[in-house]
Amino acid sequence: MERILVVEDDRILNMTLSYNLKSAGYEVESVMNAADAKAIAVEHQFALVVLDVNLPDGNGYEVCRAIKEKQDAAVIFVTAQDMESDMLKGYECGADDYVTKPFSVAVFQKKVAAILSRIEKKQVLDVFDDGYLAIDFTENTCTAGQVPVALTPKEWKLLKIFAKSGKQVLTRQILLDRLWDIDGNFVDDHTLTTTLSALRKKIENKEHTYIQTVYGMGYMWKGGETR
Repeated sequence: MERILVVEDDRILNMTLSYNLKSAGYEVESVMNAADAKAIAVEHQFALVVLDVNLPDGNGYEVCRAIKEKQDAAVIFVTAQDMESDMLKGYECGADDYVTKPFSVAVFQKKVAAILSRIEKKQVLDVFDDGYLAIDFTENTCTAGQVPVALTPKEWKLLKIFAKSGKQVLTRQILLDRLWDIDGNFVDDHTLTTTLSALRKKIENKEHTYIQTVYGMGYMWKGGETR
């Protein structure tokens, strides 16, 4: 049973979300402030965190960063503002999705189910194959149209970041941070641009596009899930 943490200072909304998630079969913990959220994330592992952006003792972005340092939980931000700048901040913290108040609980539950389904699929195998592009991250092999593709270490790492991201929008800052974390070396914006361009040329053609540019925000993997 997946465990979900609800961090929401609106008591009625907190209770509503918690009740509906429990009714859907999830194990739910709920808190109403940033301090309690950070504390419980140290003690327990969660598959998903539902996180209000505005909390009485801090903001959701800080809580998201703190949780991500302790565990690899997915995050849905809840916000009262439908602003691009807020969404960008959330995605840069590692958010998987956003809901804007007021929202339909039914739609919210669909988002939760979709994210948890992606997580489950990503945990099964490290293989992607859509008939044209075939990737095996365990064996470090890649073919496009049955032709072997030679990738540099940075291209492999960038491809894995995208293929494992599901439908999460990845800002350039997220990509820089993750490449840097993996390599242990600084990766600058120019290196990211050239690596991304080279990767696209190697795995894409006019009929097959796998990395979508989300204008003003970043990039998103279009190729479906690894399995």
